[in-house]
Amino acid sequence: MIQTEARKTLKDAPIMWRRINSIGIILDCNSTYATNLGYAKSEILGKTIFEHVPKEEWETMNDSLKTWFETGKVTDRKITFKRQDNSTFSGLLQATSLYDENKNLLGSNTVIFNLTQMNDEKIKEYEEFFKESIIRLNEIKENLDENSKSEYSGLKNMFDMLSSINLKRLNN
Repeated sequence: MIQTEARKTLKDAPIMWRRINSIGIILDCNSTYATNLGYAKSEILGKTIFEHVPKEEWETMNDSLKTWFETGKVTDRKITFKRQDNSTFSGLLQATSLYDENKNLLGSNTVIFNLTQMNDEKIKEYEEFFKESIIRLNEIKENLDENSKSEYSGLKNMFDMLSSINLKRLNN
């Protein structure tokens, strides 16, 4: 996928981010997503989202996909994720839709919070990242080409949603 200026905000972001198409195939992800799952990015792209959850979580993941299709977003969906070494962690999934210029669904921007890593320091890091990303997106807004406009819009929606989450309640 083309690395637009908007998407560069996610490259080494502290959040686990992935982009899927409308049937749950992973089109892109950042290094944090790959590292948390124990894979190289090249091992993730083209795979289905079901490969990163234990079999007993497939129904929950499928319900998440259904919710996304019906509403255009998923919020606060607790799902157990599976790393390459088969260890697991509890994650909280947030997803927003990405549309092209004709309002056709392209896929989703999905962020997963590793709940085992939630602490005050991590929450502060996330909140700062959300603020900085919104500022960065606003800076590049004026210079977008046609390919980047839907990307920008999808990421703006994602960061708006993420900024509205009370992360402190996730700190166990």
